[in-house]
Amino acid sequence: MSILKANFLLLLTAAIWGFAFVAQRVGMDYLGPFTFNGIRFLLGSISLIPLLLFFRSDSRTSRTEFKYEIKAGICVGLILFMASSLQQIGLIYTTAGKAAFITSLYIVLVPLLGIFLGQSAGKWTWIGCMLSVTGLYFLCIKEYASIQLGDLFQLTGALFWALHILIIGYFAPKVDTLKLSFYQFITCSVLSLIIAVITETIVINDILAASVPIIYGGVFSVGIAYTLQVLGQKHSPPAHAAIIMSLEAVFAVIGGFLILNERIVGQEILGCILMLSGMLVSQMQSLHKPQIMESVSPQPKT
Repeated sequence: MSILKANFLLLLTAAIWGFAFVAQRVGMDYLGPFTFNGIRFLLGSISLIPLLLFFRSDSRTSRTEFKYEIKAGICVGLILFMASSLQQIGLIYTTAGKAAFITSLYIVLVPLLGIFLGQSAGKWTWIGCMLSVTGLYFLCIKEYASIQLGDLFQLTGALFWALHILIIGYFAPKVDTLKLSFYQFITCSVLSLIIAVITETIVINDILAASVPIIYGGVFSVGIAYTLQVLGQKHSPPAHAAIIMSLEAVFAVIGGFLILNERIVGQEILGCILMLSGMLVSQMQSLHKPQIMESVSPQPKT
């Protein structure tokens, strides 16, 4: 596969993830955030079963390896649960486009958090961080210089998405990637459904009414987009892949405009431009040294 084709697959992945914010926003009209996440991640994990069967190895997995895979999946799934829950709750109070841009701050947060793991952050990272923070101010801060509730949820969620990428980077070289994804999705689904049963009212008719957003969020955003990401990243440098997939925020704005009639005007447009610039600038050093991004490549977020 050529690099051009690989980049196209990654661009398609970004588009699917971007429009998934719209599906998640629509799903909130019918279901509580935990019910929606519980069902869609269950559907997403089921959609990975054919891939697990197709790519399964002939060699048998030892009991020790199986336990380690389960342990890794649960650990990653706990972080995924926190990140996806904060994101889904935040979508109740903010637009799909703003949610996507704020979530995409994980691209800047990953190298910054890496400092605590003994990794250095170059000048481009700090420049990107300043641009993104400035953009975040223009995008989110409105009256009385206060951040809105939904934006605060998304910002906290971005921190957990960054942690999710780092923990994926730790476990991915040690376990089968598909199995790790399957176990983390199952963990996230189970935790979400437990909270949903306790705190939300689950009505079958509401689930049916939200079937299209659920199917898109589960099968397309999780199952299909994940597969495209794996195929694309096999033939595209991680730094380039990170930049391409960060465009999910742009697709979320487009989807919100076309489907939900959301508008981003005035200072919000300036905020989006500054945040997108910050995300791209933060990857400049990685473009010259692609290997440093290999352990922190973006994983499915929506």
